[in-house]
Amino acid sequence: MQLRCHHLPQDDGRCGWYDLLPSPPPSVPLVGQQKADWVVLGAGYAGLAAARRLAELAPNAAIVLIDARRVGFGAAGRNSGFMIDLPHDLTSHSYTGSREADHAMIRLNRGAIDYTREIVKRHAIACDWREQGKLHGAAQQRGLASLASFADGLKALGEPFTELDAQAMKAATGSDFYRGGLHAPGCVLVQPAALARGLGQTLPDNVTLYEDSPVNDIAFGSPHVLTTPCGQLKAPNLVLANNAYAAQFGGLGLKGKLLPVYTFASMTRELSGAEAQALGGEASWGLIPADPMGSTVRRLANGRLCIRNTFSYQPSLKASKGALARVRAAHRRSFVRRFPMLDGVELTHTWGGALCLSRNGGAPFGEIAPRVFSAVCQNGLGLTRGTISGKLIADYALGAESDLLSIMRQQPKPCRNPPEPLLGLGVRSSIAWKEWQAGIEL
Repeated sequence: MQLRCHHLPQDDGRCGWYDLLPSPPPSVPLVGQQKADWVVLGAGYAGLAAARRLAELAPNAAIVLIDARRVGFGAAGRNSGFMIDLPHDLTSHSYTGSREADHAMIRLNRGAIDYTREIVKRHAIACDWREQGKLHGAAQQRGLASLASFADGLKALGEPFTELDAQAMKAATGSDFYRGGLHAPGCVLVQPAALARGLGQTLPDNVTLYEDSPVNDIAFGSPHVLTTPCGQLKAPNLVLANNAYAAQFGGLGLKGKLLPVYTFASMTRELSGAEAQALGGEASWGLIPADPMGSTVRRLANGRLCIRNTFSYQPSLKASKGALARVRAAHRRSFVRRFPMLDGVELTHTWGGALCLSRNGGAPFGEIAPRVFSAVCQNGLGLTRGTISGKLIADYALGAESDLLSIMRQQPKPCRNPPEPLLGLGVRSSIAWKEWQAGIEL
């Protein structure tokens, strides 16, 4: 079976996280005819974890990690930098689901945090790792109701949190926009592009990383053959960790089950001393909106703020300049609504990034074709779910049993989507309706 890859990662706006990093060393692209025991396609968090774990379990195996762009440039470096430990169901009005499913998700997410923490500490990866938890904030009655439902869910799970009134939210954020909130202590905040790059630079010696190597064609077989513009790679074992880009792989049973959705973010310049004083609040924090369609906001220790909102169904996996301009204007309105004292602070970066969702929150984890293993579809939790999916797919492939692997095996598979154009109409209508309901939370 042979598949052509029609959609490859694009440069969808200037990503602030990546732009603020120092220039990386020159990339090493795939050139000529190469062989390996394992190839991992996609160097996001799932791919980085899969390659590392394969190397740990099979130290004598030759492992290749390949990506179309530089590590940290793609979706892994374009999120908001929350390593979330708690349930985070984007299709729910309060992020939570059934108690059993939520407990399973918490164990998986915390397994990812524990695994990453050890790597960050061992290699002294400079990624602004902050174990300070996350805020949830609400600005209107609907958001307050969602916040109350989330709090009830945390109580039922036995998870700690602190309820915050409007005054406490202003003390934390400097903004009087929020009428209420809560603080959950288990989330870790990071600079996502710095973390991804650091993980890529500290891979075990038996992992070869090829960057700037878009895979245009895959022939599945024994061995699998991956073709790039400058070379060809053969390997008997393949791990798919290309998330939303895997939706085009019809012959593997993935097409028609995954939803490629874009979300967008903008970042400000550094605040001046006077601007920081006018804002007040804590020097670093991260806030999740009570309504999943609302605005995620981060204040960074480097004096910048980052705001993320707006979802868009994008089967083409790219965002036009016009779309980025419209998003930037929407971000500007959301920013000023929260921080009117910073009306003169411009947004210096605006970018988009791809999420991979399924309608039922399921993921195609496991061996989906002979010696083809899937760690795709993170359902909006790329940092934690991507990391644990990558680690556990290596365990699965090499027979390393664990409680976490048993939990992952029990997760639902993605359900089939309606055909186009019904799917596009339905998803876009659902997004528009939910964003309208979010009101000023957006």
